[in-house]
Amino acid sequence: MSSDLAAKSCRANEGKVAALNDQQIAVLLKQIPGWELADKTITRQFKFKNYYETMAFVNATAWISHREDHHPDLAVGYNQCRVTYSTHSVGGLSENDFICAPKLKRS
Repeated sequence: MSSDLAAKSCRANEGKVAALNDQQIAVLLKQIPGWELADKTITRQFKFKNYYETMAFVNATAWISHREDHHPDLAVGYNQCRVTYSTHSVGGLSENDFICAPKLKRS
């Protein structure tokens, strides 16, 4: 199912879209295994063998974020990266967060 979300592209919200409600979030969260709901965000911890692999993931995430024009918060350490999505313009989660999440993969 996450491939359906990953096949979509983000849309500009520009304040025209309301935050997703709890029921919508629950349905979409089931489609992105490994992601957790935390205080109006979705988050996931990615682990790697070393700093080089971590930074390769960070750079790939930056490229995807630029292409989708939707940017997560990243917390980067030597062999891990926590990615957190939310949509600031709606004050919570939007479909864009759930579209971007499955695009991030650890190879």
